[in-house]
Amino acid sequence: MTAPAAEADAGRAAWLDGVNPAVRILLALVLSIPLLSTIDPVSAAVAVALLLVCIPLTGLRFATVLRRMLPILLLTPIAGLSMLLYAEPGGRIYATFWYATISDASIAFAIAVAVRVIALALPTILLFSRVDPIELAAALAQVVRLPARLVLGVLAGTRTLGLFVDDWRAMRLARRARGVGDRNAVRRFFSMAFVLLVFAVRRGTRLATAMEARGFGAPIERTWSRRSTLSGRDAVAVAGAVAIMAISIAVAVVAGTFRFVWS
Repeated sequence: MTAPAAEADAGRAAWLDGVNPAVRILLALVLSIPLLSTIDPVSAAVAVALLLVCIPLTGLRFATVLRRMLPILLLTPIAGLSMLLYAEPGGRIYATFWYATISDASIAFAIAVAVRVIALALPTILLFSRVDPIELAAALAQVVRLPARLVLGVLAGTRTLGLFVDDWRAMRLARRARGVGDRNAVRRFFSMAFVLLVFAVRRGTRLATAMEARGFGAPIERTWSRRSTLSGRDAVAVAGAVAIMAISIAVAVVAGTFRFVWS
């Protein structure tokens, strides 16, 4: 995302901003678990359509959501390809080679899996793109009642994620300045990924030592700079997520395409 677009998304007030971060985790589960239990394209497609309608409530722009979904959209055909080739054949058979068979059933399974990947990834982007890590940590500690040491560790790790992007950009520019960054993209990627892993281990070690020295691991009851509470908006959000899943499953049942994964 460009800087102006990011600032525009961050500055727009949204209805979802008032939902507790801990409740957003519950929303992600509500919007995911029913889809994991079914294997039909209709329920997933309806869920995607309803989630797209909810985008204005998140404060994100449609272009921003599409940009963040782009890696998922590029990998979705790969997820459907295995089902297309190796799912149990049924109906008309179009091609057979080695152990692969393309039939009506395998095509339907491939479409169902591809749409389901999108339906599972979209809620994560909508729910957590604008979450403040500090508010999330406060919610996990005060609402979910997780141990403070665990919460603070997760918060510290989350705050360093942005540094990886800066490190990657700096390595790319440094390699290009030395004339070694324009050829063999695959080898360059794995080389930079290994260097980034080394950076992460070193930074994590220093961060853990610094936090321990400042008493973050002390076995005492901690106080929090931000208070995290539940409100009526959280109940409305949960009810909305349940309604989205109920409508999606109901449409699939009416259409006659609903099918359990293990059936």
